[in-house]
Amino acid sequence: MNKEKSLVEDFPLEEVPKENRKSFWSLTSVLLGFTFFTATMWAGGTLGTAFKLFPDLLLIIGLGNLLLGAYVAALGYISFKSGLNTVMMGRFSFGEFGSKIVDLVLGITQIGWYAWGTATISIILTEFLQIDKSYSSYLMIFFGFAFCWTAIIGYKGLEKLSIIAVPMMIILIFISIYISINDVGGFSRLLDVIPTTELTFSAAITLVFGTFASGGTQATNWVRFASSGKSAIFSSLIAFFVGNGFMILIGTVGALVYQEADIVNVIKIQGLLSLGIIMLFLNIWTTQDNTVYNFSVAGCNFVRTEKRKLVTFIGAAFGTLLAILGMYQWLVPFIILLGTFIPPIGGIIMADFFVKHKFNYPLLKNANLSQFNWVGIISYILASSAAYFSPFVPPIVGIIFGFWFYIFFDWLKVKIKK
Repeated sequence: MNKEKSLVEDFPLEEVPKENRKSFWSLTSVLLGFTFFTATMWAGGTLGTAFKLFPDLLLIIGLGNLLLGAYVAALGYISFKSGLNTVMMGRFSFGEFGSKIVDLVLGITQIGWYAWGTATISIILTEFLQIDKSYSSYLMIFFGFAFCWTAIIGYKGLEKLSIIAVPMMIILIFISIYISINDVGGFSRLLDVIPTTELTFSAAITLVFGTFASGGTQATNWVRFASSGKSAIFSSLIAFFVGNGFMILIGTVGALVYQEADIVNVIKIQGLLSLGIIMLFLNIWTTQDNTVYNFSVAGCNFVRTEKRKLVTFIGAAFGTLLAILGMYQWLVPFIILLGTFIPPIGGIIMADFFVKHKFNYPLLKNANLSQFNWVGIISYILASSAAYFSPFVPPIVGIIFGFWFYIFFDWLKVKIKK
């Protein structure tokens, strides 16, 4: 792949060269644009009807996002060091052909998110404009293809959109929280609100972590552009600990005050629907382009093609079809599923990089990679099973078991060869 074409396509199948790395603020704005996502507010709304704000909700939001931020920061550091994204790292830990498992799991989940975002903005506009609901399908087709054009441009398109959308979303967050606190009668009254639904602590942490388990695992698609290790780590923490935390908090506060988990209904009640439509549109757009960009990178690795723009368009088409088929209704089960089956991939990659490769991958062109790395594949199956059947927090179980299973089976493999 020649260097000019690589730059246009954002280096989908190779390391990002040092001369193409981005600044801390550029990277942070793109990552915040990704984590400022309406679905996270919906997840927060689900929490807000099930727990009291203090200490339960604040502990769940703080702990869940700290774990998520630390997880993304660790993967981000690896992507900075290697210049690779997660699906390319998967070639080391799962094998040349085995890494297609990672491509499938991450690519499919990202299209699920794309479908949900496309459906959401279409349904919101249908309600706002008070037009027949049958028109929502036509809007889904329009937005399904319109949202992907900034992703087709690549990193530069994502960066320019995020610089506009992120400040506007921050404004909406603070306005909504202010109105919520005012409507409930002050902060002290907010602390006294009694929850009306039930959710276990483990399920709550999984919900917080799961909102961006897939996206966080693929944040390396942008963090690989980091100019330093500090930039990679701190931009990841700001986006996934602070940014994602704020999005969950706004959904939580709205649900506590109005006992309504649907953020669109909360905005309606607050009289912010007109302003909210504009900001939610930008909010969803910044995540939609990041999401379909993620799919394109996974898709390029899966079929071994350099045509990321074409794969982006194909991903948008699949996402649009899922939106029309009703993805809007499947959000919470989808998030919990992501929180179970995605994190083991990150745990395995961390073990492979930090322990087996001792903080340094060889260049891909010099790496002698097997078609299948059964150590990674078996570790993933066992870690995912442990997470699925665990009564404890599945994402944490998946990461820890994935990490240690990989170390153990790699050690066993060396012993057997001897």
